[in-house]
Amino acid sequence: MTTIARIVTGVAVAASLSAPGLAQDVTYDYHRGTDFSQLQTFAFRDTPPADEDASKSTAYDSPIVRQNTNAAVAAQLQGRGMTRNDDHPDVYVTTRRTFQTQYIVYGSPGWGYGWGYYGYGPYYTEPITVGTLTVDITSAATGELLWRGVAERDMHPMSNPNHRLERINREVTKMFKKYPAIAVATSGRETPTTTDR
Repeated sequence: MTTIARIVTGVAVAASLSAPGLAQDVTYDYHRGTDFSQLQTFAFRDTPPADEDASKSTAYDSPIVRQNTNAAVAAQLQGRGMTRNDDHPDVYVTTRRTFQTQYIVYGSPGWGYGWGYYGYGPYYTEPITVGTLTVDITSAATGELLWRGVAERDMHPMSNPNHRLERINREVTKMFKKYPAIAVATSGRETPTTTDR
Protein backbone atom coordinates (compact mmCIF):
# COMPACT_ATOMS: atom_id res chain seq x y z
CA MET A 1 0.00 0.00 0.00
CA THR A 2 2.79 2.42 0.85
CA THR A 3 4.58 1.82 -2.46
CA ILE A 4 1.41 2.42 -4.48
CA ALA A 5 0.67 5.59 -2.53
CA ARG A 6 4.19 6.88 -3.20
CA ILE A 7 3.87 6.17 -6.93
CA VAL A 8 0.53 7.97 -7.11
CA THR A 9 1.99 10.92 -5.21
CA GLY A 10 4.98 11.08 -7.56
CA VAL A 11 2.73 11.07 -10.62
CA ALA A 12 0.51 13.78 -9.11
CA VAL A 13 3.46 15.99 -8.24
CA ALA A 14 5.03 15.54 -11.68
CA ALA A 15 1.75 16.42 -13.39
CA SER A 16 1.29 19.47 -11.20
CA LEU A 17 4.82 20.69 -11.88
CA SER A 18 4.47 20.23 -15.61
CA ALA A 19 1.23 22.23 -15.78
CA PRO A 20 2.88 25.67 -16.13
CA GLY A 21 4.88 24.33 -19.07
CA LEU A 22 1.66 24.07 -21.04
CA ALA A 23 1.23 27.83 -20.94
CA GLN A 24 2.91 28.46 -24.28
CA ASP A 25 5.53 26.49 -26.19
CA VAL A 26 6.70 27.22 -29.72
CA THR A 27 8.96 25.63 -32.29
CA TYR A 28 9.68 26.12 -35.97
CA ASP A 29 11.55 24.67 -38.92
CA TYR A 30 12.42 25.95 -42.36
CA HIS A 31 13.82 24.86 -45.71
CA ARG A 32 17.55 25.67 -45.52
CA GLY A 33 17.91 26.20 -49.27
CA THR A 34 15.41 29.07 -49.38
CA ASP A 35 16.47 32.71 -49.71
CA PHE A 36 13.74 34.27 -47.60
CA SER A 37 14.87 37.78 -48.56
CA GLN A 38 13.46 37.10 -52.05
CA LEU A 39 9.96 36.38 -50.76
CA GLN A 40 8.14 39.68 -51.04
CA THR A 41 4.41 38.90 -51.18
CA PHE A 42 2.02 36.54 -49.42
CA ALA A 43 -1.62 35.48 -49.46
CA PHE A 44 -3.71 33.37 -47.12
CA ARG A 45 -5.24 30.06 -48.03
CA ASP A 46 -8.30 29.02 -46.08
CA THR A 47 -8.35 25.67 -44.37
CA PRO A 48 -11.43 24.05 -42.85
CA PRO A 49 -11.45 23.91 -39.04
CA ALA A 50 -10.02 20.69 -37.64
CA ASP A 51 -13.00 20.35 -35.29
CA GLU A 52 -16.29 21.52 -36.82
CA ASP A 53 -18.12 21.26 -33.48
CA ALA A 54 -15.54 23.42 -31.66
CA SER A 55 -15.67 25.94 -34.49
CA LYS A 56 -19.44 26.26 -34.19
CA SER A 57 -19.80 26.16 -30.42
CA THR A 58 -16.70 27.66 -28.74
CA ALA A 59 -15.15 31.09 -28.53
CA TYR A 60 -11.58 29.77 -28.74
CA ASP A 61 -11.95 28.27 -32.24
CA SER A 62 -14.44 30.61 -33.85
CA PRO A 63 -14.11 32.31 -37.23
CA ILE A 64 -13.19 35.44 -35.23
CA VAL A 65 -10.18 33.64 -33.72
CA ARG A 66 -9.08 32.50 -37.17
CA GLN A 67 -9.44 36.05 -38.49
CA ASN A 68 -7.42 37.46 -35.56
CA THR A 69 -4.77 34.76 -35.99
CA ASN A 70 -4.38 35.59 -39.67
CA ALA A 71 -4.16 39.30 -38.84
CA ALA A 72 -1.39 38.58 -36.30
CA VAL A 73 0.53 36.49 -38.86
CA ALA A 74 0.10 39.21 -41.51
CA ALA A 75 1.48 41.79 -39.08
CA GLN A 76 4.56 39.63 -38.47
CA LEU A 77 5.21 39.18 -42.21
CA GLN A 78 4.59 42.85 -42.98
CA GLY A 79 6.99 43.77 -40.20
CA ARG A 80 9.60 41.81 -42.13
CA GLY A 81 9.04 43.76 -45.34
CA MET A 82 6.48 41.55 -47.05
CA THR A 83 3.19 42.76 -48.51
CA ARG A 84 -0.10 41.00 -48.97
CA ASN A 85 -0.97 40.23 -52.57
CA ASP A 86 -3.92 37.89 -53.04
CA ASP A 87 -3.51 37.79 -56.85
CA HIS A 88 0.21 37.03 -57.32
CA PRO A 89 1.82 35.94 -54.03
CA ASP A 90 5.28 34.48 -53.66
CA VAL A 91 4.02 32.33 -50.79
CA TYR A 92 0.77 31.03 -49.40
CA VAL A 93 0.13 31.08 -45.66
CA THR A 94 -2.18 28.57 -43.99
CA THR A 95 -3.13 28.59 -40.32
CA ARG A 96 -4.94 25.81 -38.49
CA ARG A 97 -5.74 24.95 -34.91
CA THR A 98 -6.22 21.54 -33.35
CA PHE A 99 -7.30 20.76 -29.81
CA GLN A 100 -6.95 17.95 -27.30
CA THR A 101 -7.99 17.45 -23.71
CA GLN A 102 -5.30 16.74 -21.14
CA TYR A 103 -5.74 16.09 -17.43
CA ILE A 104 -3.80 17.48 -14.51
CA VAL A 105 -3.83 15.41 -11.34
CA TYR A 106 -3.89 17.34 -8.08
CA GLY A 107 -3.41 15.90 -4.63
CA SER A 108 -1.31 16.01 -1.50
CA PRO A 109 -0.23 13.66 1.26
CA GLY A 110 -2.34 13.72 4.40
CA TRP A 111 -3.64 11.67 7.27
CA GLY A 112 -6.05 8.88 6.40
CA TYR A 113 -8.76 7.28 8.50
CA GLY A 114 -8.12 4.71 11.20
CA TRP A 115 -5.71 4.48 14.10
CA GLY A 116 -2.07 4.59 13.08
CA TYR A 117 -2.83 4.82 9.33
CA TYR A 118 -1.02 7.35 7.19
CA GLY A 119 -2.68 7.69 3.80
CA TYR A 120 -2.50 9.91 0.75
CA GLY A 121 -5.23 11.98 -0.79
CA PRO A 122 -7.62 13.21 -1.81
CA TYR A 123 -6.79 13.40 -5.50
CA TYR A 124 -8.75 14.98 -8.28
CA THR A 125 -8.17 15.67 -11.94
CA GLU A 126 -8.81 18.83 -13.89
CA PRO A 127 -9.34 18.68 -17.65
CA ILE A 128 -7.66 21.40 -19.70
CA THR A 129 -7.98 22.04 -23.41
CA VAL A 130 -4.62 22.37 -25.14
CA GLY A 131 -4.61 24.10 -28.51
CA THR A 132 -1.95 23.75 -31.18
CA LEU A 133 -1.57 26.44 -33.81
CA THR A 134 0.31 25.44 -36.97
CA VAL A 135 1.35 28.07 -39.51
CA ASP A 136 2.66 26.85 -42.87
CA ILE A 137 4.32 29.03 -45.49
CA THR A 138 4.53 27.34 -48.87
CA SER A 139 5.91 28.40 -52.23
CA ALA A 140 3.14 29.62 -54.53
CA ALA A 141 5.16 28.43 -57.53
CA THR A 142 6.01 24.89 -56.40
CA GLY A 143 3.80 24.15 -53.39
CA GLU A 144 6.92 23.26 -51.37
CA LEU A 145 6.79 23.86 -47.63
CA LEU A 146 9.29 26.63 -46.83
CA TRP A 147 8.58 27.33 -43.16
CA ARG A 148 6.43 25.86 -40.40
CA GLY A 149 5.77 27.31 -36.99
CA VAL A 150 3.97 25.43 -34.22
CA ALA A 151 2.67 26.92 -30.98
CA GLU A 152 1.00 24.99 -28.17
CA ARG A 153 -0.83 26.59 -25.29
CA ASP A 154 -3.60 25.85 -22.85
CA MET A 155 -6.88 27.45 -23.83
CA HIS A 156 -9.07 29.60 -21.62
CA PRO A 157 -12.57 28.84 -22.89
CA MET A 158 -14.27 31.61 -20.93
CA SER A 159 -11.70 34.40 -21.28
CA ASN A 160 -12.86 37.78 -22.52
CA PRO A 161 -12.25 38.85 -26.14
CA ASN A 162 -9.44 41.30 -25.28
CA HIS A 163 -7.55 38.67 -23.31
CA ARG A 164 -8.06 36.14 -26.11
CA LEU A 165 -6.68 38.60 -28.67
CA GLU A 166 -3.65 39.38 -26.47
CA ARG A 167 -2.88 35.67 -26.18
CA ILE A 168 -3.13 35.20 -29.96
CA ASN A 169 -0.76 38.13 -30.56
CA ARG A 170 1.76 36.85 -27.98
CA GLU A 171 1.58 33.33 -29.41
CA VAL A 172 2.19 34.44 -33.01
CA THR A 173 4.89 36.96 -32.06
CA LYS A 174 6.79 34.27 -30.15
CA MET A 175 6.40 31.84 -33.06
CA PHE A 176 7.87 34.31 -35.57
CA LYS A 177 10.69 35.53 -33.34
CA LYS A 178 13.32 33.68 -35.37
CA TYR A 179 11.62 33.72 -38.75
CA PRO A 180 14.51 33.73 -41.26
CA ALA A 181 13.95 37.11 -42.92
CA ILE A 182 16.51 39.85 -43.48
CA ALA A 183 14.20 42.82 -42.97
CA VAL A 184 13.56 42.30 -39.28
CA ALA A 185 15.85 43.74 -36.62
CA THR A 186 17.56 40.99 -34.65
CA SER A 187 19.69 40.73 -31.55
CA GLY A 188 22.67 39.64 -33.65
CA ARG A 189 22.28 35.95 -32.87
CA GLU A 190 21.31 33.62 -35.69
CA THR A 191 21.07 36.48 -38.17
CA PRO A 192 20.30 34.98 -41.59
CA THR A 193 22.67 35.78 -44.41
CA THR A 194 21.64 36.48 -47.97
CA THR A 195 22.59 33.97 -50.65
CA ASP A 196 22.93 36.42 -53.60
CA ARG A 197 26.44 37.60 -54.26
